[in-house]
Amino acid sequence: MSGRATTEAPTTEAAIVLRGAEQHYSTPGGVVRAVNGVDLHVDRGECLAIMGPSGSGKSTLLALIGAIERPSAGSVEVLGTELGSLSEEARADFRRRHLGFVFQDLDLLPFLTAAENVAFGIGVAEAADPLDPREALARLGLAAHADRLADALSGGEQERVAIARCLAHRPELVLGDEPTGSLDAASSDIAIRFLVTAVRALGATAVVVTHDPLVAAHFDRTIVLRDGSIVDGSVFGRSGSSC
Repeated sequence: MSGRATTEAPTTEAAIVLRGAEQHYSTPGGVVRAVNGVDLHVDRGECLAIMGPSGSGKSTLLALIGAIERPSAGSVEVLGTELGSLSEEARADFRRRHLGFVFQDLDLLPFLTAAENVAFGIGVAEAADPLDPREALARLGLAAHADRLADALSGGEQERVAIARCLAHRPELVLGDEPTGSLDAASSDIAIRFLVTAVRALGATAVVVTHDPLVAAHFDRTIVLRDGSIVDGSVFGRSGSSC
């Protein structure tokens, strides 16, 4: 596979630019370099999958891009904003207004229905032109479950609700950490197809961490991390992919 995972000249306006990004943690056993000098360019409208073994730094890299963690060194620019220079309050506001997340901890509110969970996400983001919550759920095969409480849904159903909630406020950048990890193959395919189709329709950008090559195949490009560094990158997403 040939790389395009660094600082080569962009062909369109960048959604994400990392230059020498690092994230270090001090532990009793020494310093852990979770992200180790990553250079990355992602075009606006591009869909990128991040793969690699457990402990390779995938989730930490996603947290840097998502303004959840501040880099130990280097720069992280997202949607034209240098994240390292923002205060905690400003980073929280940036996440709320511009980003959509689907993480392994789905963080659904158990006392709300599926539709109410999606609507709640819209309200938090103060979205001006959101998707209809019930329509988003229906596209994920959950029309019959829109009025069920979140804790009455199966794990796979909850994951699809989280995807609908992520997309409903029309974010500019969608970030996912194993967004279909608890789904069977058929449900995973439905969910990821909806996600990338919706991202394309919104004119948004997507970055998703996955262990599943079938999920990665839906994306325009895949990079591989090992020991906190990019070791491979390619354009091996499906020809004519949805994103």
